[in-house]
Amino acid sequence: MEIDRKKLFKAAYILSMITIIYNIAEGGLSTALGYADETLALFGFGIDSFIEVISGFGIAHMIIRLRNNGFEYNDRFETTALKITGTAFYLLTLGLIITVIINSVTGHTPETTFWGIVISSVSIITMYFLMRAKLSTGLKLGSQPIISDAGCTRVCLYMSMILLASSGIYELTGFAYIDSIGAAGLAFYSFREGRECFEKAESGSLSCSCSCGGDSSHC
Repeated sequence: MEIDRKKLFKAAYILSMITIIYNIAEGGLSTALGYADETLALFGFGIDSFIEVISGFGIAHMIIRLRNNGFEYNDRFETTALKITGTAFYLLTLGLIITVIINSVTGHTPETTFWGIVISSVSIITMYFLMRAKLSTGLKLGSQPIISDAGCTRVCLYMSMILLASSGIYELTGFAYIDSIGAAGLAFYSFREGRECFEKAESGSLSCSCSCGGDSSHC
């Protein structure tokens, strides 16, 4: 049984590293292409991916600590990572809202949202399988923090769906405001994630109520 738990914790750690590496690549592509194509939704999505990298390092650290001593409350490193991540999410929310307002007033539209479709489609597939793998590992370990991390990955899946919807609608219809509407949707989830980070930092709890509400059956 102990050997199985070691293997499961190793699997959880590998999943956390895959998440970090993927978000670095996704963030770089999304911000570069979003800036070049002048699409706010894709650019904001890329910034969110970079913020998720900070969160990802906290999760990886958490998994190592759980494997070593099983203590299920944040240590100083994780609390600091949560506060930095939460602040970054709030700043992203503010930046997106301001830019949405400016773009709406000026009638700014993207040159194309093709890459938003491509990146969000890849992200949906990736986040879905990461979410299912994290949930399965967490359930086998009986670890609520790892189950909760699967729930937070589910939020990333939702944000990818928002990007796909806004990018797809723009390419099909050319509707001027859909990119800003998509960015507003990302701002909503960014604010929720920021609030969640500060709640966890203050409570010391590793549970993520942003999508599961503490009930793993909803993931």
